[in-house]
Amino acid sequence: MKIVTDSGADISYEECKSIGITMLPLKVEVNGVSYISGVDIDPDEFYDLMDASPTMPITSTPSVGEFVEVYKRLAQEDPEILSIHLSSGLSGTYNAAVQAAAMVPEAKITLIDTLTLSAGTAWQVRTASAMAKAGHQMEEVVKTLRKIQDVSSTIFTLPDLKYLIAGGRISHLRGLLASLLGIKPVIEVSKVDGKYYDKVKKRSFQQAIDGITEMVMKIHPAGTELVAQIVSAANPVGANQLKASMEKVFKCEWKPTVTLGTALGAHTGRGLVGIICAAKSALPSMASF
Repeated sequence: MKIVTDSGADISYEECKSIGITMLPLKVEVNGVSYISGVDIDPDEFYDLMDASPTMPITSTPSVGEFVEVYKRLAQEDPEILSIHLSSGLSGTYNAAVQAAAMVPEAKITLIDTLTLSAGTAWQVRTASAMAKAGHQMEEVVKTLRKIQDVSSTIFTLPDLKYLIAGGRISHLRGLLASLLGIKPVIEVSKVDGKYYDKVKKRSFQQAIDGITEMVMKIHPAGTELVAQIVSAANPVGANQLKASMEKVFKCEWKPTVTLGTALGAHTGRGLVGIICAAKSALPSMASF
């Protein structure tokens, strides 16, 4: 089994190579200069460039042709391919993969729309890699990934809405009104369509960080043992605040904090803080993070 993903999983190129994953990068353009996400620009450097740029960044997905080329090459080694991608509700990457798969009849390609992003996608990619190496069949791998999707949640907040507004990720008028009023939304990534939905509105960023914990409490009772991972767009202070807020309520098994990559950070800007979490008891035993 060969496994393909994209840089929206926020797994480094080096790690992908080490665990046998083929990563197709998204691309991002800042102030007229193009970069390959996850390959030739460091996220911290990227956020500095965004802050200094007079224009909004532009992102693009891997092309259908790039997917076809990768699928054909991998099929020469093993026709069974599992292609795991950033939410179709947030990016055209998954749809490009679907189109490409239809053009490579010599391969048996199984496509996974993770309906999430960043660490949430990475949980599924790493699990698939571990299971493939352990000799599990495609059907069992897919079943496990679906289970991870069902039991995990992705929730975040951010101090500045201008990038989400510009990218069309939230309603333009509603976003502008929230910005003018200084409102900080708490946003959930839907498990149904993989899109952003603001669930709670707070008057300060600290309140919004606590609002993430409040959202998790609606899913899991206080005291639940969680597997959790913080995602931060170059905001270590906010990451620590969220961790402290969560630890007041839950027993958390923390995975290393993830810096939101360039392809995703282009749509949020500096400052985002979020969490990917699941009840430890609900996660499949074969899950690997």
